[in-house]
Amino acid sequence: MPNDGLMLQENKTDINDGSSIKNSDEKQSSTTKTTPEAFVLSDSKFKKKKKKKNKEKSQPGAKDNESTWNDSLEQLSIKDDSSHLDHVAPDPGKYNRTNLNGRGKVVKHYTSSVLQVDPKYLNAENELRRIFGSRVVNSFEKGHQAGSSRQSRGGRRGSQNHRKTILVCPLEHWPRWDGSLSMELVETRDGISDFRYVHTSSYSQAQKAFESAKAVHDFNGIMNIMLHHPYHVDSLITLAEYYKFSGEHQMSADCTARCLYALECAWHPMFTPLMGNCQLKFSCEINKPLFSALFAHMKNMDRRGCHRSALELCKLLLLLDSDDPMGVLFCIDYYSLRAEEYTWLEQFSEQYKSDNSLWLFPNFSYSLAVCRYYVENEEHSKDIKVEDLKASSADLMKQALLLHPSVLKKLVSKVPLKDKAWTSIIKHNFFRSDQTGTPSLDHLINIYVERSYIIWRLPDLQKFLRDAALSVIETLQNDGNDATDWMCVRKEAFSSDKNEYSHLLVSDFSDSVPTLPPDNLQNFMVDPRGEVPNDAQPANHPVQDLSDRNAIAVLLESMLPWINYGSGHDQFDHDEQQANEG
Repeated sequence: MPNDGLMLQENKTDINDGSSIKNSDEKQSSTTKTTPEAFVLSDSKFKKKKKKKNKEKSQPGAKDNESTWNDSLEQLSIKDDSSHLDHVAPDPGKYNRTNLNGRGKVVKHYTSSVLQVDPKYLNAENELRRIFGSRVVNSFEKGHQAGSSRQSRGGRRGSQNHRKTILVCPLEHWPRWDGSLSMELVETRDGISDFRYVHTSSYSQAQKAFESAKAVHDFNGIMNIMLHHPYHVDSLITLAEYYKFSGEHQMSADCTARCLYALECAWHPMFTPLMGNCQLKFSCEINKPLFSALFAHMKNMDRRGCHRSALELCKLLLLLDSDDPMGVLFCIDYYSLRAEEYTWLEQFSEQYKSDNSLWLFPNFSYSLAVCRYYVENEEHSKDIKVEDLKASSADLMKQALLLHPSVLKKLVSKVPLKDKAWTSIIKHNFFRSDQTGTPSLDHLINIYVERSYIIWRLPDLQKFLRDAALSVIETLQNDGNDATDWMCVRKEAFSSDKNEYSHLLVSDFSDSVPTLPPDNLQNFMVDPRGEVPNDAQPANHPVQDLSDRNAIAVLLESMLPWINYGSGHDQFDHDEQQANEG
């Protein structure tokens, strides 16, 4: 059963009485050195001290300080693969060596085991059965399938012989797979096979019709495509977005699942993405629907409380394209914490390589501290001593606050944190600002706060954060140079003047889904930023007569995707205005 602290709901929190921090630990953490050099020596990632090789001569003048911090960052980004957590004890033969290109540049190689996807966790029903029991889940499935069958219009009666898939479980009322999509092998290089999707001639015609309907914002044209091509993926993604903005989340999730079923049925026999030896490049336009559908499915799993399933989908997205076009690196830590995969998160932060060490990102700097906090509580309950060479959770949280202090004010406002102590804390000069002045970093902080603020509603974690913030203030009073030192690290890690993550929308990492009024939904077409075009024009369809109609019935009917009132709304508004004036 998941831990009550991480199965957090909006109106209910169950707190573990044994998860508070001891006073002795607080006193000890307040005297711990919190400079960047201390992090290198204290954290478990750098347990084994390394001798520096190929020392570069420092430049004279003003560049001395910059060179020093460049060397520090280089140490933080490069480590020997033999330094793993003691309690993980991985097999060294399974891991690849890290290749270096220049100073601090790490070629993206990651161990196959740390991203290995467990197919049994991809099935949300398995996770729901562990949470609620088989009887409850089976009863819900029967009712849902019966309701979905009644909603399907024009489908064949009786069950279909669907293919067995691993991403989703096909529903009985879904149409039989029409084979309109396929996949081909592009090339194999260094043991990694590159694939891409291929359209049949009939599917290509449906795609052209979709592009034409999209160009004129004709949603009814999309519905017409669905009647003849029930597995057209772009139309299914559009329909899923429509249902999401209309508040029909279950219908939206069904459309996304049906889209994934079609995409998986088209897989090449040699395409085995769960093994980590296959990839699809997001840069190839024809492959993008799979990434969009997987990301939407991941959020649907989170909405259902299936955080372990969402975590496995994050792994799969990283395996498909290591460039991470969907930005799952900025939510994978959240799903790990909610799924209580603490050991895996620490292991992942050590073994996964990117241009910067993962702990430099705001979400990982704070989540790793929370992760160590729960690990310490588990070890304390089992009477196991925390290893001296590991950084404590208090140290990691202080380092996170020193590296990204602007996170704190945003969390206080978003959670919200109402303790009186927070008023004085955020008034301190170090925590006063909620902006860093670096577009990329500010954007990532906004994503982290929007995605993970709910974790900080637990009173134990609030106390943990408050004690760390007070300890940071005390440290800065004793030595004000620490703030300058960590600012240098922050500027070196996020040096670009442009927002390098502008393609990632903060709203995509939010639990809240905005709804649109029926008038806007009538002209709805999917947009990369989820916005309804202002210049959307209704298609030329017969105008529905609204005279002598019940207003509530008209409102409900207007939500149906195949209903279009055209210019009839103007007449309706005109009549209503005249009635009010009379």
